[in-house]
Amino acid sequence: MKVDSRRPKLTKLELQVLEALWAHGKASIREIQESFAEPRPAYTTIQTTVYRLENKNVVRRVRKISNAHIFEPLVPRDVTRHRVLDEILSFFGGRAQPMMAQLAEAGKLTMDDVRELEKTLRKLELERKGKAAPNDR
Repeated sequence: MKVDSRRPKLTKLELQVLEALWAHGKASIREIQESFAEPRPAYTTIQTTVYRLENKNVVRRVRKISNAHIFEPLVPRDVTRHRVLDEILSFFGGRAQPMMAQLAEAGKLTMDDVRELEKTLRKLELERKGKAAPNDR
């Protein structure tokens, strides 16, 4: 799997800030900080992180209300998730099975998760068959 080198790598905190922006659509630094669970990172930590994301062209300022700048994400959640997933899969030779085995060993993948995954795979398979050309059936 090839990772898109045009998109900058994002830290865990940068991804958390993006999650807050995706949830709100647009938000001030204070609103982003308040979306974090306790204990929250310091306001200045969030501010620095948002400015770094701005420099990476991942977020932009859309307006200013009083002293507060309002930011919005420039990258879609699904695009970012795919990129992060590609990076993770690269540690497992681009294959999902070793990654899933690692998740199971770490207690992060349950049988309920596997059953839900099977449902998703069945649904995707049916969608693919439904979209196949009549000659392909």
